[in-house]
Amino acid sequence: MAEAHVLVFPCPAQGHINSMLPFAAALLDAGVFVTFLHTDHNLRRASSVASSPRLRFLSVPDGLPDDHPRSLGDMMELERSLREVGAVRYRALLASLSSAGRRPSQDGSDGVDGDRSFPPVTCVVADGLLTWAIDAAEELGVPALAFRTSSASSFLAYQTVPELVELGELPFPAGGDLDEPVRGVPGMEGFLRRRDLPSVCRRGGGTGGGAGLDPILHVFAEATAHSREARALVFNTTASLEGAALAHIAPRMRDVFAVGPLHAMSSSSAPAPASSLWTEDDGCVAWLDGRADRSVVYVSLGSLAVITHDQFTEFLSGLVAAGYPFLWVLRADTVAASKDQHATPQEAIRAVGEDKARVVAWAPQRDVLRHRAVGCFLTHAGWNSTLEATVEGVPMVCWPFFGDQLINSRNVGAVWGTGLDMKDVFDRAVVERMVREAMESAAIRSSAQKLARVVRRDVSDGGSSAREFERLVRFIKEITMEGAKSDHQNQR
Repeated sequence: MAEAHVLVFPCPAQGHINSMLPFAAALLDAGVFVTFLHTDHNLRRASSVASSPRLRFLSVPDGLPDDHPRSLGDMMELERSLREVGAVRYRALLASLSSAGRRPSQDGSDGVDGDRSFPPVTCVVADGLLTWAIDAAEELGVPALAFRTSSASSFLAYQTVPELVELGELPFPAGGDLDEPVRGVPGMEGFLRRRDLPSVCRRGGGTGGGAGLDPILHVFAEATAHSREARALVFNTTASLEGAALAHIAPRMRDVFAVGPLHAMSSSSAPAPASSLWTEDDGCVAWLDGRADRSVVYVSLGSLAVITHDQFTEFLSGLVAAGYPFLWVLRADTVAASKDQHATPQEAIRAVGEDKARVVAWAPQRDVLRHRAVGCFLTHAGWNSTLEATVEGVPMVCWPFFGDQLINSRNVGAVWGTGLDMKDVFDRAVVERMVREAMESAAIRSSAQKLARVVRRDVSDGGSSAREFERLVRFIKEITMEGAKSDHQNQR
């Protein structure tokens, strides 16, 4: 019997890796071989050590120099370079690893690295944004699935971009009423407002700066439409959170699997492979150990957001005024440099006092969120962070920055009731008020804990996501067997 071997290929960004490595770990638990494909740059940064004899890490170049910042503002450049340079190496690598390219050579060697312990790659699960990776796999005869690391709700919004343009909803005037409802997104009528869509949906509000659709919006919309070409579409979500969105997406796809939250699903006793591209500061957990239960505000705006020094000052002033100790994850490049600042942001936080504030460059977030001392999470509402807080029942204050974060924060505040939506605001008085409410509201905490119980059931044995993942593994093994039969017939 042919053994299933999946090549997992995330977009080379921290949030995408954070979502797809737990997916790889879950496949390992199911007995599947996994090759996890990084870019060369990220493989050097990540402490990627195979935690299973059925897991290995390989890489392809992204085409950019090693000292390139690869920041949010460089997204289009990275996408273009990876598509032009990385795609060539990816195709060659996949050809050598797939069933067509893994037959022993005359000298007895087998595989790109001489590793005979891995069977041929029988399936690719590529980030849905890497459309060329999906196309190349199918051209080589390797079945390909698309994996979207964002929420299903945001996917649904991107899926309806052509209809929204036809209705005249997009792009909408940058100076218009942001609270006006958006027509044309099924299941979100009367709920979704203009301010809940990314700024790239606003005329002149994105990287293009012109009157038409922003180039980034084009990339996301085209990748979303392309997902229907994949054998199936995989979401790191659950029907309990996004059942309505999934129901509207499914008819346009060949198949849809909702298998999340994946970070909460792995049952293996082996440690999960490390996913962080930054060094995590474990000392912050020891600092939390000395705080009272539910007394600390955890603050993190993710791996890409950049704020102004004025915004930082408003956040800091509001947090201090709220009166609760806080742990703030602040990357070196989180706050844009300003000629008016007299101290670094890190120095400003430390000046609050060790008992009241702790600042780290990066934190083991899942450990922090499950810590008894954390009372609420001031977050950018990235999908991974949203899921991680949801699983732990931690109330959220959401300050979304871009992409799916704006819809996620709307769900947190208006649909699930597990936190507050603070988008488009960076005022110290609002920060103070919302942090206090999230820390002190019995209704919000009750909703957060209730939803956590539901989502944990989803990933437990017999839960909806657990059943969907089992169906996905069967699907992968079926296409593996189909491929093996085809190879056998071709050899006869």
